[in-house]
Amino acid sequence: MPSSEADGKVEHFVTLFDNNFLPIGLCLHASLIEHGQPFHLWILCMDELAERNLHQLSLPHVTLIPLREAEDARLLAVKPTRSRGEYCWTLTPFTPQFVFERDAAVERVTYLDADLYFFASPRILLDEFSRSEKHVQITEHAYDPRYERFGRAKRGGRFCVQFMTFRRTPQAEKVMHWWQERCLEWCYARVEDGKFGDQKYLDVWPELFAAEVHILAQKDKTLAPWNVAYYSRLGQGVVAPVFYHFHGFRILSRQELLLYSGYRVGAAADRLYDSFIVTLGKMISILRQAGIEIPCLPRRSGWIGRLATLKHQWIDGEKSIPFRI
Repeated sequence: MPSSEADGKVEHFVTLFDNNFLPIGLCLHASLIEHGQPFHLWILCMDELAERNLHQLSLPHVTLIPLREAEDARLLAVKPTRSRGEYCWTLTPFTPQFVFERDAAVERVTYLDADLYFFASPRILLDEFSRSEKHVQITEHAYDPRYERFGRAKRGGRFCVQFMTFRRTPQAEKVMHWWQERCLEWCYARVEDGKFGDQKYLDVWPELFAAEVHILAQKDKTLAPWNVAYYSRLGQGVVAPVFYHFHGFRILSRQELLLYSGYRVGAAADRLYDSFIVTLGKMISILRQAGIEIPCLPRRSGWIGRLATLKHQWIDGEKSIPFRI
């Protein structure tokens, strides 16, 4: 039981994904094994196939939350009005609550997007949160200024729902419940009246919840395709993230990966992608050994991105695997 790990040192994280993102979710777990110990990861399984496959894999330091056990009448009422992705967004504000309800020993929990990958200890970010003595922590997109000029912040919002920490306090619960109510009311993949999905609701938090919410100051530690080139320029070609958000990364086929789409990440990101691809190869090997089919997400029309073509049928786990643009 996860409560047996609650010794004041174990950090609790929660994520959600369906079977399409199983290999990427396994990479997140692998990065926590390397950089996040001691930890416990809670996974909200968005379909029964993901639940079944994760149960078979029996990952260490993991508790599965079946979707059917998490949904209540309010969520089921809006589910038919949302796409699969929109429903995932609708559920995100509830994930910390799901953990708190299942383990009374958990003092704080951090929501993670499934396509995050840690290159250093998340405690670097969580220690800053502890020093703030606040109740909720959020991270900024910290867009490269050129993407700011293209209107990315206007669409996606100042803050990114990627790494969000909630303490077990009435103050954090107030913020979480406000967010839950807003997402139940409206959570769609379009811009409308200043809203976009679950994310732009966070734009008002610095004013609405100034006493409760801490904005992470270490922006250079939370990298993604939309800012890695900018922080590389500031660091004279060197980046040292705590995590990288592999937004848009997809297994397209048995020979092809989409690394990112719509951004220019620069040379400094190559090391990050190379490391991630090595780990992905190891996770694919684990899935194959378990007899679990590797899910692929074929490219949608209009996707423009950098492609990695694999020399072999699947990644062999070596850093020297070539890719082409």
